[in-house]
Amino acid sequence: MSDLLRAPAEIKYAEELDWLESIDDNPKPFSWRLSPKMIRVFILGSERSDGLDREIAQKWFGDRSFVERSIVTLASDRGLLLIGDPGTGKSWLAELLSAAISRNSTLVVQGTAGTTEDHIKYSWNVSMVIAKGQSRESMIPSPIMTAMESGAIGRFEELTRSTSDVQDALISILSEKYISVPELDSDGIVFAKPGFSIIATANSRDRGVNDLSSALKRRFNFVRIPVMTNKKSEAEIVRFRTEELLRRHQIELDVPPTLLDVLLQSFADLRASAAAAGSDDEKLESALSTAEQIGVLEDAILHSNFFGERALTAHTLATSLVGSLARREPEDLAILNKYLHGVVEPRSKDEGGSWPEFLEGGRDAIATLS
Repeated sequence: MSDLLRAPAEIKYAEELDWLESIDDNPKPFSWRLSPKMIRVFILGSERSDGLDREIAQKWFGDRSFVERSIVTLASDRGLLLIGDPGTGKSWLAELLSAAISRNSTLVVQGTAGTTEDHIKYSWNVSMVIAKGQSRESMIPSPIMTAMESGAIGRFEELTRSTSDVQDALISILSEKYISVPELDSDGIVFAKPGFSIIATANSRDRGVNDLSSALKRRFNFVRIPVMTNKKSEAEIVRFRTEELLRRHQIELDVPPTLLDVLLQSFADLRASAAAAGSDDEKLESALSTAEQIGVLEDAILHSNFFGERALTAHTLATSLVGSLARREPEDLAILNKYLHGVVEPRSKDEGGSWPEFLEGGRDAIATLS
């Protein structure tokens, strides 16, 4: 695993999955590797009531009901659509579910304007077709077809970014559970094996780009993942991801709790400001998601490690925040400048602590970018 830039969940947590599978005597749907109860434990972490001999760490932070509804959906014959704002953990949850159910989370189609029907069905090896003609050997199955043939979970990322033709092709797959290959005289239908399902994700901010048809919506169970607003839970997520970053880069650097509080409070302030804004021009282009919050902290940590004094400071954190969130010029810079003067400056006078240095770092970053 050490020579992989990013190991998929089934490799990263292979030892843990093996152990859970070895002790799992609960009923399992289809050919699932773990039972629904153990999948929940794997994703949300173990509790004392689970009676396990070892602790299983929490990997996805969110409401238990979202995970349970997702598992129940996949145990039926319906697809699962995880929908929410950017950075709410939809793709990570889909990866964990796939890893726990079929030990393969890499059967993924990425939805874009350039995604075609071939990407979710099949294509051909042209050189083999020229040499031997069209056959099952010369056919290149899509990740979705591979999932069908192996009774595994297929994933479709950013479903609403693909065109209506591609979305329509999913309808027959989800309803009929087979793909017809008319080019083949015999063996021209690929049937799905028990256990096959599709987990799709959709960005709620893409509404109106390529809206799902009512026919396709009926084939999915929707699970809406809200933006994390609980400070305690969000702090746990940020700590979890930050510890992973430090281990991956073998960085020995402390993240003071006071600076984590500053980061969490800054995002809470900016979210409140965006909610009260009267128009999009008064909002940051950033979704201010937990994932972006983690990105700000990771950027600050890496900068401190490589170019600083190997100690995270409020100045560096503010510089990272401005650099990460200022995507439009001058709109975003004006919003951040207003935040610094209207919120951070009074707070730095009243509370002190890390806020004065945070204010100075934010001002320096804005001056540099202006």
